[in-house]
Amino acid sequence: MSNFNWSHNAYYHRFLLRQLPDPCTRVLDVGCGAGAFAAELARRVEQVDAIDRSPVMIDAAKQATPDNVNCILGDVRTEPLREGAYDAIVSISTLHHMPLDEVLPLLARALRPGGVLAAVALPRHDLVREAPVELVAAIGHRVLGMVFRTLRARGRGSWYAVEATHDAMPVALDPPLTTRQVSKQVATILPGARVRRLVFWRYSLVWRKPT
Repeated sequence: MSNFNWSHNAYYHRFLLRQLPDPCTRVLDVGCGAGAFAAELARRVEQVDAIDRSPVMIDAAKQATPDNVNCILGDVRTEPLREGAYDAIVSISTLHHMPLDEVLPLLARALRPGGVLAAVALPRHDLVREAPVELVAAIGHRVLGMVFRTLRARGRGSWYAVEATHDAMPVALDPPLTTRQVSKQVATILPGARVRRLVFWRYSLVWRKPT
């Protein structure tokens, strides 16, 4: 792995944190991985339920999160989620592993009225429509990689360092849907949802459940 690599998932933590509603007491983290984002959420809300179907990831998450994080080994599509249980549901690099028409209605049902679903996931490459952003991403990745590496070397924080558990995470080398296709599909499932392409090989989905 290049010394200039950095975590695009961690880079978008702040984006997701900005989407949390006010008030926000209980959050579901779908595909929590090693628990880095669940730990951040736990500093802001009273209760975090962090679910992942990988035993390796859940074991790591249990070690990385405080007592107000409940780490669940399971698949969100089969886990019994109580209707209206969550103020927010968040997800990083997980939705592209599941059929949207299957998982999104389940997540919508688990949100309280006024609750927010906020996710960041990987789109399929769409060079015809997204060539400019792909170019910016390629250049920006290398430039920021050098900056972040320098800051880490000077002891100024982790600066989106790749997690030690990175190689154990499932990887989707060829996500099924482009950002445009995700947007069209989501519009039929969650009217009013906002889907947009992010720079560093991710798309965002944000939806507030009607009150």
